[in-house]
Amino acid sequence: MNNLKQDLEQRFGFTEFRDGQEAAISRLMAGRSVLAIFPTGGGKSLCYQLPALLLDGLTVVISPLIALMKDQLDFLIAKGAPAARLDSTLTKEENRQLFDDLYDGRLKLLYISPERLGNERFLRAIGRQRISLLAIDEAHCISEWGHNFRPDYLKIAQLAKELKVERALALTATATPTVAADVRKAFSIAEEDEVHTGFYRPNLELSVLPATARRQQQLLDRIRSRPPGSTIVYVTLQRTAEEVAEFLAANGLPAIAYHAGLKNEERTTIQERFMNEGNAIIVATIAFGMGVDKSDIRYVYHYNLPKGLESYSQEIGRAGRDGETSICEMIASADDIITLENFSYGDTPEAETVDAFTRHIFEQEELFDISEYELSARFDVRPLVVKTLLTYLELEECIAATGPFYNEYKFQPQCSSEEIFNRVSGEKAEFLRAIFRHAKKGRVWFTLDIAAVMQAVDQPRDRIITALNWLEEKGDLIIQVAGVRQGYRRKRTPEDMNSFVTSLNERFHLREENDIKRIQLVLELAQQDNCLTQFVLNYFGEKRDTCGHCNRCHGERAVSLNSTDKHQFSDQDEQRVRELITDGHKSISTPRQLTRFLCGITSPATTRAKLRKESNLFGAFDSVPFKQVMGFVDALIR
Repeated sequence: MNNLKQDLEQRFGFTEFRDGQEAAISRLMAGRSVLAIFPTGGGKSLCYQLPALLLDGLTVVISPLIALMKDQLDFLIAKGAPAARLDSTLTKEENRQLFDDLYDGRLKLLYISPERLGNERFLRAIGRQRISLLAIDEAHCISEWGHNFRPDYLKIAQLAKELKVERALALTATATPTVAADVRKAFSIAEEDEVHTGFYRPNLELSVLPATARRQQQLLDRIRSRPPGSTIVYVTLQRTAEEVAEFLAANGLPAIAYHAGLKNEERTTIQERFMNEGNAIIVATIAFGMGVDKSDIRYVYHYNLPKGLESYSQEIGRAGRDGETSICEMIASADDIITLENFSYGDTPEAETVDAFTRHIFEQEELFDISEYELSARFDVRPLVVKTLLTYLELEECIAATGPFYNEYKFQPQCSSEEIFNRVSGEKAEFLRAIFRHAKKGRVWFTLDIAAVMQAVDQPRDRIITALNWLEEKGDLIIQVAGVRQGYRRKRTPEDMNSFVTSLNERFHLREENDIKRIQLVLELAQQDNCLTQFVLNYFGEKRDTCGHCNRCHGERAVSLNSTDKHQFSDQDEQRVRELITDGHKSISTPRQLTRFLCGITSPATTRAKLRKESNLFGAFDSVPFKQVMGFVDALIR
C-alpha cells in the first residue's frame, strides 16, 4: 500500500488517495476486476490512470465523452504519461503517429469511444496488443434495467473476452443495487471487488419548490436572491432552453442556451465560455455537463423535472466539486411529467413492428449481416430500438454477433499506381491491380464495394482489407470507410414464434413501465415531506440519517403537485387531425405513429417524408398525456 502512495506522488504529485481510490487500485494491481461506484467528481479517473502507468501492456479507456478524454489527456501529457485518444478530430498525421506508437509499444493509455468498437480496422489493430486493463466509464449503461441502457455497451463484455483483456475496471456514479449486480455479472467481478464510496455529498444543499404560474420569473427571482456564481439551469426541451435563456438575458443575467440542436462549434464556444467565466449561466438540456470538469459550479437549478433519480444525481453532482457549499434547487411542476412520459411511450415499438422485425431476422441465412440504419428506416423505429431488439435476440441466444465491418472503402492515392505496384512483385502486384481495377473513380475519391470486389477477385475479405490497410500505413493511400454493417450468425430459431414475439413485446413494455416508475419517483421526491437527501440515497441502497441541510430539514413543507393542463379535445382538434388522416401519409398510418407525431416525437419515416415541415400539427399535443392522445387517435382512425 505504501508503494502505491509513493507511485501516486512520484507520477502525479498527489500525497494522498481520495476515498475508495486505493482500494480499487490495489485490487486491480492484484489482477482482479473491479466495479468502482464513486459520486460524480469523486476521482474515478485516477483508478485507471495510475495502474495504466504501472502495469505492463496497454490500458484502454472506453468513454462516451470526448470532452472528458481531452481534459484527461492534457493532464496526463503534462505529467509525462504516454497517452492518446482516438477520435474523429485527429488529423491524418496525428492518426498515423498514434498507430505507430501503438504498434511499437510506446503507448500506455488509449482513450476511445464505445462506437470505436464498431470499427473493423481498429479492432484488428487493438487485437495485436496485450491489454492489461480495460476501463469502462459510465458502466451503468450496460444494464438493461438502468436509466441509460445502451445496447452497444453489452458488446463490451464479450469483446473483453475476445481481446483477452487481463482485468476490467467498471466505473459509474449512478448504480442502484440491481444495476451494480448486472455490471458485476457482465465483467465477472466478484461482489467483494465492488468499491462503493457512497453518494452523500455534505456540501450540496438540496431544495424543491413548487413552480408558480410564472415559472420564468420565479427562476429569475431565485437566481437574483443569491450571490453570483457559475450556474447550470437544466430544462427538458431545446425550445425551453432558448426561451428561458432569452428571458434571463433580457433581464440582465449572463445566460445562454445550450442543446444538441446547436452546431458543434457553437457548443464548444459556449462550453469554453462557461469554463472560463466565474458567473456564467448555462440553460441546457441534458446534452450539457457530461465531461465538464469545473470545480466551482455553485448552483444547479432544475427548471423542469429530471427524467429519473439517476439523472438528478448526476446533474446535481456537477455542483460543488471544490467542496464548497452549492445549491441544487428544483422548481417542480407536475405538468413536466407529461413530456417525460411521452418520450418514454414514444420509444416503445408497436407489437406488429416487433413481430415483423423478428421474423425478418429469422428469414436470413445462417451467416448474415445487417445495417442498423436500413432496418431503422424499413421498420420506422429509432436506431436505438433496432439495437435493443438485436440485443434481446443475442441475450436469448438466438443470434450471435460475428463482428462489425464496413462494406464501402474510399481512398485517395498519394502516389501513382505504378509506384504502388512497384513496391511488390508477382502475385501480390497482380492482386493489388485486381483490387484497383474495381474502384469507381469520383471527383476526389475512388470507391470500392468490398462485397463486389471479393466476388470479382475470388479472395477473402480479410486479405483485401489487410492490403488496403498496409497501403494506408505506408502512406500510399488515405482511406475513409462507410456503410457499416454488423455480422451475425443464427444460433437457433424459436419453436413457438408467436410466444417468442410476445415475450419480446412484454420486455419492451416492462422497460416502459420502469421508465414511468422512475419519472414518478422524481414526482414523489418533489412532494417528499421528509429529508430530500435521505430519499435519494435510499434509492441507491445507501442508508443514512437525515442530512440537516436540505430545505425539508430546514422546515419548508412539501406542497402537493397536480397537473394544471386538463386538455379537452375540441371539434377543431378533431377536424384538423381527421384532415391529416385523410391525407394518407404512410409515415403516420398507424395509431401509435400518428400519436408520436402529434406529441412531437420524430421517427425515421416522418423525418424522411419531411412531414414535420409540411404539417403544423407536429407536436400540437406535446403537453397532453400520450395515452390520452392515443385514445383520441384510436377513436378517429377506427
